[in-house]
Amino acid sequence: MTSQFTESNVRQNSGVSMASESSSDYDYLIKFLALGDSGVGKTSFLYQYTDGTFNPKFITTVGIDFREKRVVYRPSGADNVGRGQRVHLQLWDTAGQERFRSLTTAFFRDAMGFLLLFDLTSEQSFVNIRNWMSQLQMHAYCENPDVVLCGNKADLEDQRVISEEKAREVAEKYGMPYFETSAATGMNISKAVEGLLDLVMVRMEQCVDKSSLPITGHKRLEGSTVEVDEAGEESKCFC
Repeated sequence: MTSQFTESNVRQNSGVSMASESSSDYDYLIKFLALGDSGVGKTSFLYQYTDGTFNPKFITTVGIDFREKRVVYRPSGADNVGRGQRVHLQLWDTAGQERFRSLTTAFFRDAMGFLLLFDLTSEQSFVNIRNWMSQLQMHAYCENPDVVLCGNKADLEDQRVISEEKAREVAEKYGMPYFETSAATGMNISKAVEGLLDLVMVRMEQCVDKSSLPITGHKRLEGSTVEVDEAGEESKCFC
């Protein structure tokens, strides 16, 4: 599934409250969570997506942080001339270390989509995909959340230990799209995030058809951001 995205009014933030944001500037506020072992490149991935930069120095994320970006979303096959849906993406960056696990899992339920990263040069980070999926099944908004699997550091071909075929087998096992990405070069970074947004927007449309919106899918109605279904009731799950 391919969709068209136009960057609009990008703003980077770290730990800054969203209270000052005007809800009239966007139609949806969507939260994604980046997961994976420490050192797989989650922070670099998000920085590359939001502002196109790469810092080769490894800086461990302590606890949780986030970045932001605005995009205009149009579903595949939509008329390019018409107005797209203005989406404010909040991209949460989680610490991979075990000692922060109780903190990061507290954010799972509020996220609508997940970017699960592993390092193509690290066998252990690949093996731990199973553990991260177990965590998602326990703590996410439902047992089958929208997840995109990213094999990061694809630029380090000479150090690679995980083949594309092996990674795709795992992705298919869990029913996830798979992208080989590079935070250093930007390879497939946007495609991975856009692929996840496609999944989430389709799920939201299905929920609207069933007269319910996810509690984390903030949609502007009549000039204000609300979290309700068509009957005015809060929706607790979106699956």
